[in-house]
Amino acid sequence: MMITQDNKLKKLIIIGDRVLIKPSKPNEQTTSGLYLPPGVQEKEKVQQGYIIKTGPGYAIPLPVENEPWKTEEEQVKYIPLQAKEGDLALFLLSGATELLYEGEKYFIVPQNAILMLEREEDL
Repeated sequence: MMITQDNKLKKLIIIGDRVLIKPSKPNEQTTSGLYLPPGVQEKEKVQQGYIIKTGPGYAIPLPVENEPWKTEEEQVKYIPLQAKEGDLALFLLSGATELLYEGEKYFIVPQNAILMLEREEDL
């Protein structure tokens, strides 16, 4: 199978309560008109980007039962995440892990490091 722009991220599996975020392009100019060097925006404590993939959520522990007549069904259940694919997220950079994949920069962020989500929904 050949990796293309459409399917290159399908191979990635995000674990637990984490999300994969592609950072949005930072403003290169301040409101007063000064141009900022490339490293200034990257050192901010809060970053923003679009959520590309999400993990399954928080795992719910299975109850411990010693009943031998029951079948062994070890299906893990999850509490889903509030973040969804396509949301714009503001997140703490200190809680994020930077990742370079296929020449592009991404962040893996736990849901508790996300401060705010903006979702485009038709009302």
